[in-house]
Amino acid sequence: MKTIRLSGLVLLASTNLLHAAPVESHISAATVYLDRAIVTRMATIELVRGEQALVFERLPTGLLDQSLQASGRGTAGVTILDVNAQTAYVDFTPNERVKELEEKLKGLLIQHRALDDRGKILSEERDFVKRMLLASTGTVIYPLGGDTAHGGGTAARPTLDEWQKLYVYSEETFGKIAGEAQSLDNQREDLKAKQEALQQQLNELRGARGKSFKTVTVRVAVSDPGRLDVMLKYAVPGASWVPSYDARLHVADRAVELSYFGLVRNNTGEDWSDLALTLSTARPSLGGGAPELSPWIVDVTRPIMMKVTAMPAAEARMERAGKGTQAFNQLADAASAIRELDEEKDAGFLAATVEAGATSATFKIPVAVTVPANNTMQKVSIASAKLAANLQYQATPKLLEAAFLSAYAVNNTDYPFLAGPMNTFLDETFVAASRLKTVMPGEKFELALGADEGIAIKRKLVNRFSEDTGLTSKGRRVTYEYLLTITNNKKTAERVVFKEPVPVSRNEKIEVNLLTPAEGDVGTAEKPKQVIREADGKLVWRFDLKPGEKREVPLKFSIGYPGDLNVTGVE
Repeated sequence: MKTIRLSGLVLLASTNLLHAAPVESHISAATVYLDRAIVTRMATIELVRGEQALVFERLPTGLLDQSLQASGRGTAGVTILDVNAQTAYVDFTPNERVKELEEKLKGLLIQHRALDDRGKILSEERDFVKRMLLASTGTVIYPLGGDTAHGGGTAARPTLDEWQKLYVYSEETFGKIAGEAQSLDNQREDLKAKQEALQQQLNELRGARGKSFKTVTVRVAVSDPGRLDVMLKYAVPGASWVPSYDARLHVADRAVELSYFGLVRNNTGEDWSDLALTLSTARPSLGGGAPELSPWIVDVTRPIMMKVTAMPAAEARMERAGKGTQAFNQLADAASAIRELDEEKDAGFLAATVEAGATSATFKIPVAVTVPANNTMQKVSIASAKLAANLQYQATPKLLEAAFLSAYAVNNTDYPFLAGPMNTFLDETFVAASRLKTVMPGEKFELALGADEGIAIKRKLVNRFSEDTGLTSKGRRVTYEYLLTITNNKKTAERVVFKEPVPVSRNEKIEVNLLTPAEGDVGTAEKPKQVIREADGKLVWRFDLKPGEKREVPLKFSIGYPGDLNVTGVE
């Protein structure tokens, strides 16, 4: 068995090929990045001695020529000479899916035309009946010189019986025409909806449609005849994937079951059927190195002197084109940088194989996957993990008298959790749609699980009074007194953390005094106590409440300032 590979791509236009043979190939694998995909095509052929051209036809027009790689393995003795990519233009749509949609749309247009033609016929029938009724009410003049019986000039009018028959006929005819016209309108509406749906699908596949395709020719020199398995790799735009998560908290187990998915889209123009799918976190669009930083220049402002000089038209066009290209490249680079997952048993998820590289990670999906080229989302499973969770309730009673449950877990898997949307469940109940930030293996992360009525919180203003202070100078002091009540109505012990604001003075003449809790009972982040003060003045309480336990927390503080000072922030 021999293996050959063309590592450096050479795009040449070969002319004197001895044999040109179109090969039957299929897509065997695809590696999907955040903005493109690397597709692998396989073909098995029997080769004879001599120089030959292996032709891969009808490949996507968006194929990136510089990404082409060819390799082979088999019993034949082969040397790959070069790889050539050319664009072929045709008078038909080469993309089978787009062609199928176009044919369906054409059929709907024919049906619509048939309905319009039938509508015209109905309109003519209605006009005919109207003319017949109009004629029946007029005077019929027979030839001169005769009577009614012998063709005289006396007028003849319909009898009452004839009027009744004419009325019944016209009523039935108009009714049938109106009913069929309404049916035609309904059919037109249905056809319009189908046409819009097909047109939308065509618009989504617009990058893959058109009247052209790529033909790739691999030129080989065969020294020993035999079998060769040819592998052609190329990059195509129009493919992407994003991570998605389902997080399910099992309260009884104090654990989070996290399901990791990849949402894959394929708009490359080629259907992927039963292939080996790999998802990569690499971002090729960012390039290989960090961008260059321009110097930060600080200088004296100088007046701008305008000088108009004649410039040849061709030179001016070249200069404008150069500036435009530079600006376009800068915008493209910025956009690429911004663009930047017999006893009944529960069904499980397959886990992808993760490979961590120096700069990225790849997830190899363990089963064959089919992703049609219709730009619809395909959900594939990457991993599922059960993580131990620490539960904690958090509240800000001044803003909302409710306790919100959070679960803290550690990513103890080998998988990096990329940032993406997350559906959160509390046991079997859907509670929130949120977003997970990027979490690397070994990192801690938080899951917000929404409000829980099992923890009751009440905040009451007990007293607020103002008083004059000072003997020699007139001052003012406002005192606030609150009572916060926290009740654990659950059957399990729970930790509750809540915050309350205490005013922060930005002026030396304004004095804020914390009365309850006493200053000696308040700790800091470095020296924690049951209640600590944060840098911005907020007080944070942490309680471990037993089942059914009720805790009352008093809060009292005062704000003192000179009476002639206009103070803001005093409620």
